[in-house]
Amino acid sequence: MGMTSELRRGAKFAALPLLAVACIAYFGYHAVEGDRGLVAWLRLGQQVQKIETRIEVNKAEIDRLERRVALLKPKGLDRDMLDERARAVLGLAHPDEITIIVRPN
Repeated sequence: MGMTSELRRGAKFAALPLLAVACIAYFGYHAVEGDRGLVAWLRLGQQVQKIETRIEVNKAEIDRLERRVALLKPKGLDRDMLDERARAVLGLAHPDEITIIVRPN
């Protein structure tokens, strides 16, 4: 009986540190590999960078299109742009055609 009681007493003293180590290992693993861990955080950072790059490209495209639209507004109508768009829409211009507009003096 002496050996059994020593094992039980040793198990009682070892249970708390063993439980603490298991909890630390569990939470440590999930802090690194979990859904909201460091690895997921780094992955999200990469996705944010990709999306910010796409946003910048889209903003540049929007600015380019807004400048083209501004050339077709009645207040700042650019006759060359109007002629180019009219020919393209009506099918009167070839893709390789160069249009030269000469204004009389």
